[in-house]
Amino acid sequence: MEPTIKYEAKAVQRYLRRAPRKLRLVADLVRGMNVETAINKLKHLNKAGAIEVSKVIRSASANLQDRFEDEVIEMSDLRIKTIMVDEGPTLKRIQPAPQGRAHPIRKRMSHITVIVEKKDESETTEE
Repeated sequence: MEPTIKYEAKAVQRYLRRAPRKLRLVADLVRGMNVETAINKLKHLNKAGAIEVSKVIRSASANLQDRFEDEVIEMSDLRIKTIMVDEGPTLKRIQPAPQGRAHPIRKRMSHITVIVEKKDESETTEE
């Protein structure tokens, strides 16, 4: 019995200057999708975070192809296994307000983690 090879790769974008709440909207759209379909969908999405999420997905698929460079892996054979948007550190700033007051401003950061995997042969025959 041969050991099964896990065709998975991960890419992480840390300290991205965009609020995690906005990026999660984009990540939820492509979760579990085919990589090729997800990148095409993000290309036409009217959200600023779509570009960053697309870059991380492309990076994860490139990492998989680098890791298994002796095999030919098509982009259409890859799917997004996991995509997470976590909150990073927050820059705290102050906006001057009338009568000597100050309003706090929180500039939030995000960490995006994407894991892509190669579809099994059994999955591709069913579709």
